[in-house]
Amino acid sequence: MPAASHHLSRRERQIMDIIFAKGEATAAEVAEVLPGEPSDSTVRTLLRIMEEKGHLRHREDGPRFVYLPTRTRAAESKSALKRVVKTFFEGSFAAAVAALVDTADGKLPAEELKRIEAIIRKAKTK
Repeated sequence: MPAASHHLSRRERQIMDIIFAKGEATAAEVAEVLPGEPSDSTVRTLLRIMEEKGHLRHREDGPRFVYLPTRTRAAESKSALKRVVKTFFEGSFAAAVAALVDTADGKLPAEELKRIEAIIRKAKTK
């Protein structure tokens, strides 16, 4: 099953953030940064589960496993955003954009507004 079909728990999202930030990481490197000081066996178990779900893969570096994401951060972000839009905005991208703009209290920087306008123009031409 593709990685996008599996939701990540809070702890799994934290691990993905660490691995995306580092590019790749061993269980010890993840445990070092992960909040709450989890045991090494807990981290290794989570990494194995995430690999089984298709979010991570590993390569061997001597006795250590080095974990890498199977998809880019951009692909994972897009997939997560689609789930949020479906879950909280009844599938309406317009409602999601409106909620984001509304949370800015009308104080979006001019460069952000220009970027949003450019994205909309580009979408209209497709």
